[in-house]
Amino acid sequence: MENQKSSGEEESSMERGLLHTWKGYSCSVTPEKVLLSRPVLQAALGNRHGVLLVEGGQVYSFGELSWKQTQAPSSVVTSEPVLEAGLSGQRVVAVAAGGFHSGALTEDGGVHMWGDNAHGQCGLSGLATVPNPTPVGVVNQLDPASALPSACASPQVVVTVVELACGEQHTMALSARHEVWAWGSGPQLGYPVGTVPAWRPQRVERLAGRHVLQVACGAFHSMALVRCAAPTPEPRRPPPDKCGQCNQLLYTMTDKEDHVIISDSHHCPLGVEVGVGLGEVAGEVRRSSEGSPGGKGGSPGQQKVKSSPSEPLLSTHSHPRPLSSFSTAPGSSPAPAASLSQDQAAPSSLDSAEEACKELEEPEASEHTDTEPTSVDQDPSTIQEDGSRTQGGAVLGTGAKNSPYPDEQAVKDYLKRLSDHTLSEQTAKSPQLAQHSQTDAIADVFTPDPDDETTTSIMTAMPAGGPVGSALNSLVASCASVVGERVASTCEALSLRKVMNYYYPVSSSSSSSSPASGPRALPEGGREGPVGLARLEESLQGKKSSSLGDIREEEAEGLSRRLSLPGLLSQGRYAVQLLSTAYGGMLSPRLLRRCSRSRVKAAPLTPPVVTEGNSLLPSLQTEVWSWGRGQEGQLGYGDFQTRSQPLCIKSLSSKEVVRIAAGAHHSLALTAQSQVFSWGSNSSGQLGHMESPSTIPRLAKLSEGIRVWDVAAGQQHTLLLADGDCFQPILYYSGQQVREGPGQTSKEGSGGYTQQPVLLPFCMNLGYVSSVFAGGQMCAAVADKNVMGFIASLHELAAAERRCYCKLTSVKIQVLQPLLKAENLCSSLGPTSTGLLQTLIGRFHRVCQLTGQNSASLTSLLRRSRDIKGLVILENAQVFMDAYTEYATAVGNFLVIGGFQALAKPCQDLFGKGCEVVQRLVESADESAPLPDLLLSLLHLPIKHLQEYGRLLLKLATCYEVPSEFSGESSTHIPCKSMHGESSADYQKLQEGCSKFESLVLHLKRKRKEADYTLHFWKSFPGKMTDSLRKASRRLVCESSNKALTLQNAGRFSVNWFILFNDALVHAQFSTHHVFPLTTLWVEPISEENTGLFGLKVITPEETFTLLASSSMEKAKWLRSIHQAVEQALSSVGSEVASLAAGGGPRADPPISRTASYKFYKDGRLKDATYKGRWVAGKPHGRGMVKWPDGRVYTGTFKNGLEDGFGEYIAPTKSPNKSDHYQGNWKEGKMHGFGTYRYATGEVYEGCFQDNMRHGHGMLRSGKLNSSSPSVFIGQWVNDRKCGYGVFDDITRGEKYMGTWQDDQRQGHGVIVTQFGLYYEGAFSNNKMMGTGVLLSEDDTTFEGEFSEDWTLSGKGILTMPNGDYIEGSFSGVWGTGLKISGSYYKPNLYDSDKDKSRTLKLGGLAVSSEEKWLAVFEECWRRLGSDSAGQGETSRAWDNIAIALTTNRQRHRDSPELLSRSHHKTLESLEIIPQHEGPVTMEKYDTIRHYLIKACDTPLHPLGRLLEMLVAVYRMTYVGVGANRRLLPQAVNEIKSYLSRIFQIVRFLFPDLPEEGGLIPETADAQQERDSISSDAQLDAPRRVVSSSALLLPVLLPRLYPPLFTLYALDKEKEEDVYWECVLRLNKQPDLALLAFLGVQQKFWPVSVTVQGEKQQVVISTKDACFATAVETLQQISTTFTPSDKLQVIQLTFEEITQEVLALLKEDFLWSMDDLFPVFLYVVLRARIRNLGSEVNLIEDLMDPCVQHGEHGIMFTTLKASYYQIQHEKIT
Repeated sequence: MENQKSSGEEESSMERGLLHTWKGYSCSVTPEKVLLSRPVLQAALGNRHGVLLVEGGQVYSFGELSWKQTQAPSSVVTSEPVLEAGLSGQRVVAVAAGGFHSGALTEDGGVHMWGDNAHGQCGLSGLATVPNPTPVGVVNQLDPASALPSACASPQVVVTVVELACGEQHTMALSARHEVWAWGSGPQLGYPVGTVPAWRPQRVERLAGRHVLQVACGAFHSMALVRCAAPTPEPRRPPPDKCGQCNQLLYTMTDKEDHVIISDSHHCPLGVEVGVGLGEVAGEVRRSSEGSPGGKGGSPGQQKVKSSPSEPLLSTHSHPRPLSSFSTAPGSSPAPAASLSQDQAAPSSLDSAEEACKELEEPEASEHTDTEPTSVDQDPSTIQEDGSRTQGGAVLGTGAKNSPYPDEQAVKDYLKRLSDHTLSEQTAKSPQLAQHSQTDAIADVFTPDPDDETTTSIMTAMPAGGPVGSALNSLVASCASVVGERVASTCEALSLRKVMNYYYPVSSSSSSSSPASGPRALPEGGREGPVGLARLEESLQGKKSSSLGDIREEEAEGLSRRLSLPGLLSQGRYAVQLLSTAYGGMLSPRLLRRCSRSRVKAAPLTPPVVTEGNSLLPSLQTEVWSWGRGQEGQLGYGDFQTRSQPLCIKSLSSKEVVRIAAGAHHSLALTAQSQVFSWGSNSSGQLGHMESPSTIPRLAKLSEGIRVWDVAAGQQHTLLLADGDCFQPILYYSGQQVREGPGQTSKEGSGGYTQQPVLLPFCMNLGYVSSVFAGGQMCAAVADKNVMGFIASLHELAAAERRCYCKLTSVKIQVLQPLLKAENLCSSLGPTSTGLLQTLIGRFHRVCQLTGQNSASLTSLLRRSRDIKGLVILENAQVFMDAYTEYATAVGNFLVIGGFQALAKPCQDLFGKGCEVVQRLVESADESAPLPDLLLSLLHLPIKHLQEYGRLLLKLATCYEVPSEFSGESSTHIPCKSMHGESSADYQKLQEGCSKFESLVLHLKRKRKEADYTLHFWKSFPGKMTDSLRKASRRLVCESSNKALTLQNAGRFSVNWFILFNDALVHAQFSTHHVFPLTTLWVEPISEENTGLFGLKVITPEETFTLLASSSMEKAKWLRSIHQAVEQALSSVGSEVASLAAGGGPRADPPISRTASYKFYKDGRLKDATYKGRWVAGKPHGRGMVKWPDGRVYTGTFKNGLEDGFGEYIAPTKSPNKSDHYQGNWKEGKMHGFGTYRYATGEVYEGCFQDNMRHGHGMLRSGKLNSSSPSVFIGQWVNDRKCGYGVFDDITRGEKYMGTWQDDQRQGHGVIVTQFGLYYEGAFSNNKMMGTGVLLSEDDTTFEGEFSEDWTLSGKGILTMPNGDYIEGSFSGVWGTGLKISGSYYKPNLYDSDKDKSRTLKLGGLAVSSEEKWLAVFEECWRRLGSDSAGQGETSRAWDNIAIALTTNRQRHRDSPELLSRSHHKTLESLEIIPQHEGPVTMEKYDTIRHYLIKACDTPLHPLGRLLEMLVAVYRMTYVGVGANRRLLPQAVNEIKSYLSRIFQIVRFLFPDLPEEGGLIPETADAQQERDSISSDAQLDAPRRVVSSSALLLPVLLPRLYPPLFTLYALDKEKEEDVYWECVLRLNKQPDLALLAFLGVQQKFWPVSVTVQGEKQQVVISTKDACFATAVETLQQISTTFTPSDKLQVIQLTFEEITQEVLALLKEDFLWSMDDLFPVFLYVVLRARIRNLGSEVNLIEDLMDPCVQHGEHGIMFTTLKASYYQIQHEKIT
């Protein structure tokens, strides 16, 4: 078989992938080397042929190739490998060989098959043989119903295949989606087939939805390795308590003394309910399994009906069914019915009680799909069409009551008969069971045990309408009768347990310690639907198929775990507690009282469940499934039955199987612990043990220390690849000896066989074997030469990991798990140590699992690429480092707390005084070593193993040629690979990984030393203080017991002992001690020059003291130790480890500013408060939070230990769930500056504070709109009281006061307006109208005189009527209720002029002047600019304050960016540039100032913007709502003018060179020359050069105040506007020409044609709204502008539009005269139809810039005003 290489090929090409083949195991066997031009990647061996895959994706065949006879007869038998030319051009990644056919898998997931095809195993129809590799299409036929309508009838999806396996007559493929596909013949396909082979690949539906990892084919059976699904807890809903149709209660309660009976015999009067539940799901499963022997005869698709909501769904059948499945076919091993284990019987998501019952009744359903051909003894009981069961001709359950259920007595009798029948059958079949008493047997029968396979489920034999349906009834009956009726308890125990499982599945801690219990028992989490039902059925079949003979070993353990009868009492209580939650109002109080008394018992601790977190690591939680022919027991179910559908081998579910292999008639499973389980035919000793045959998996017998990591199975032999004493792999062989003489065929030469696996003596000569293969009688191994030690290092790394995992698993199983279950553990250790031990063991499990997963990953790497790219410890180094760090911390914590000393006693109680098991696992040579030290060494094993990672990664790195950038010198090594690109990166990766693990090892060693030092210290420390100071995480750094450190100024006889821990400095005295946390400890060295003392100043939040060292060296030592300890305490563990791994060490000095938490203990403002936040030198400084014990909380900034800056404060009040809430500025620990205070009473104050009091401008909202006294006050406050000018809106009374206050009372001048139109202005005293005042009513009735109280006239006065009549005299009484008058009545003379008649009354004289309003608002703005009073201070300081305010506000808003829009951010950025504010102001500079003011006023973060925002708020507060009174218009206008002048003062303070109001901006020389050159007329028109506050500030102020101001104008001019508008409407009814004629427009100005929508049209008599249309549209825009200047601009544009149109009409230049212009403009005004033109005119007149009143704009405005008055007085005839 040697294929010689050409002389030109390099020797190095054959360093890897050398293939050796041989037969048998005798000493004379010499392997043959198959020499090919390229390394062999994989081999596959059939009965008489083999297939090889070489590097580059080429495939060779050798041996008897009978299917090639048609091509070249000479090539039928070939000893030299022949290239399969049919695969040229394809990159093959895997090959497989069956009995007489082969397969290849390409890179793109395609399948090629060739060889014998008699049974369809090549997947091609119509061909008996396939001579050359031919593609086979593995396609998924989608359901046409689910396909798109436009798709073809049967859409196909090509399946990507990742693994192939071949048997004698079938082939299996594993897809990229982890599904299994099969084709060929026989039950080994996993789906029903008839006599015709299945040529087309079909999916094995039974495994659909599961994550299949590997497939293997025997001659006539198949296997799959499946990853266990993570359990998905689903919410459990209690069963419904009402009928879905008639809404009546399903369960009725009867309370009889100690018994509570829950009856579920509800009958819906509206008819039967048709349920879709698990019964129909079972039908689905039956339909999917048609054709299987067990599935025949069922009637799928039949509807299930139920007559009661609580009744289980009944399947209807037309054939008799056996009642019991206890008896089996003759000749087969006994197969008792399987029980539902506690976990298996717990459905995770059931919508109702009937579904739960149906789920519990699963064994019956499982018999439909069971493929076991069992012939059972016929039982007289049959199932009738209506679903009820008959026995002996009588229908059970037909009694007096109208119910489909039997009564209780009938059920108990039936159960008793059944248990007797079961017992007799079991006694007959199993003599070992006969020795048990009948009572024990009944107890066993009725007790479901999760692990005992002899347990018989009573539910299998129950009638369909039996006690399962009335599970609640049985449950409560058993609960109630636990005191006296033990027999009833026995009968109903099972129902009790099952209903309990329905609510809460029993955890693994309460059942046995078998790994099958717990989350792994239900791999799919009990999902719903056909898949979930199939899972449950498989668990049953797995149990059912175990023979009694195979499980006797488990019998003794199982019997000790039986549920004894007295135990039912506690479970009954448990169930009643469950029921009381669901039906609390219905249970008997006496029963609940009795069940609440529980028995306290020492319970074993729950072992930790470690989930596999990282998806990059291979899974160890796996299951093995098998199916096909089982005549030799090769399926592993404990029998010889054939199964056409996959079932799970339960005994392997917890064994962590990582690889499977199938021989002709035997099967192998390799576990992560390097153990081999084998079962099936053992005719030649191929199983590795002497059991013949073995129908369940058993361990192959190998010498201790032999760790197998690859397996292969041939026809009658097994090949094992294992670790021996050294890390070079060794080979073991078990099975038939093959002797092949010169004249013998291999058949004739077959000799003896092995008793157990034997070592192949030549294995050490093969090199480093990476994988083994077997098939027929042949064996093969692929080996590598050890190039530069790289291959050896990889093997050493993998072997070390496997050895470690085996060791850790032994520790876990032999020591830790028994310890956790020890009953005296908690009492021996105490609660603290017990919790630490549980944490320690949990982290041990995590490290153990990571090691196992890494071991499996490394083994897989050796079999595949043998390259470092797949090294998990490099790719996921942080995962490993975190796990080991956490584990080492847990070991240290347990050590420090003295846990190992305390653990010695439970260990001796458990393992005997010698504790040989611990000594053996530690491999301790010192037999006298104390047990605590042994236990510590045992748990230090994982940390010891960590050193191997660094060493072996370094060893791997040395196998590379070192690049010059890493080493600094050229290397003379010969590289094992070219050192370019990838290899250079690999080397760097290895170096980094090595340094990381080495740093971690050093770090953990240091931690171990600290823990030992601390433990030693606690042993010598005084006992009382030990209890209070000893913590698991606390480590000793140093202590001053040698008087190295003393307290300065301490008394002569005082004892001061300083102990530095890793988290605190402890000052211990005689019997007291004080703890200073290191996170809030600052140490400074004191200079030795002046004092000569070696002092250290220690600063803590509440104390500062000086420590004196005995020498300069001691001082330096303590200073360094404290600094390092503080630094370590401040850094978190994770970041510390990361920095150590990166090679960084701690800094010399810890930061003076830091984040820490501290609880104050001394008397003072912060007593017992906890502060968490930033610190500087012992004081809170920066952002932080303080919590007081009484519930007060402050969150914000601090400065030198006091609240300073922006913060939030919450103070609870006496009212429950109500608290005061302040958010705003603080200064020196007090509220100071702007803030918002929300009182618990509902009041809200928003404004300025000073020394925790409301001081300055602010707004207080009291109550809500629907409360008793809602009101709003906005104005000035002094020392928490209203004082100065303010506006008070009393919403309840509908009054608004605007005036001065003193001590929370109205005092001085003020104005009141009411919602009924009353207006008062005058004097107030003591909160009342008192003194001289003026009162106006809505109808203009006026009173001027004396007032004594609110609205009460008292004294002299004048009452004026709306018509001008007035009364002068003395008045008394309340306005509006009737006045007493003593005086004279005056009626004006008819001949007096109107001017004399009306007594002019000027309002506002008794109101607060505009300049005196809102002084606090402007004072606050001046304060923000750094001025004590208006106009005082330095401009530069003001600009500095503006910059600080902007920066501070931006920082605060950066934390919450949603508060500012993007444009707002841009505005802030532009404001950071301070404009030039010194030097003469030019036009250019004036524009810059104007733009700056617009931006500054646009953001409230700028002092000017803040001022504007507050002015807008007060203005709206004053003049909106009740304040919208027409009498207030003059005050509103004057207030705006006052704002302008006062803001202009601030602007001139910021820009000192800006001219005064009305001043001219000086021009530059260039502008002066330009001005001289233009005409004198143009020189006159230069209004822009005049500086005015209105031109500069109205554009930013007026748009915000416009709505309330314009409303006042509209109200004031309401009557005039109505007259104007009536005239406008009438005149606009006229056509254009008629209106022009009416208004007296000269005919030459009448438009002849107009443009309408782009077309010219002649103006005719009927034309309307067409003339001067452009000018009309322009004038209409006056309503869309805000400022007078903008409105004047609109008027100017209107005039220009009129002029343009007339010029186009006359076609010559002309000058307007007012007589010509006015009628035309009047026409435009009428057609513009401006609704509130009078208000517009008055607003412009009041607020226009004085400098434009006499210019062109002034004349145009006068024209508009004249037009308005003309329209009002127009005579319409």
